[in-house]
Amino acid sequence: MKVTVKVPKLGLTTENVVLSEFVKAVGDEIVKGETIATLEADKASVDVEAPMGGRLIELLAEPGAELAIGNPLAIIET
Repeated sequence: MKVTVKVPKLGLTTENVVLSEFVKAVGDEIVKGETIATLEADKASVDVEAPMGGRLIELLAEPGAELAIGNPLAIIET
């Protein structure tokens, strides 16, 4: 099964964030709740956690990219 990890909603007024970095790389095994990326919002840095365990099979954005809430970040396969 494949799951797309998306940019989470961060607040009532936040519409866009910047992808700071991916903490994990394609091919890495990950555990549910483990940080896979870091985002920069207006006032804070936010970690994006894996919604499930498995293997990271694709990164869908580049560090430095401005992304809207709900945009896809990565794909995890169980």
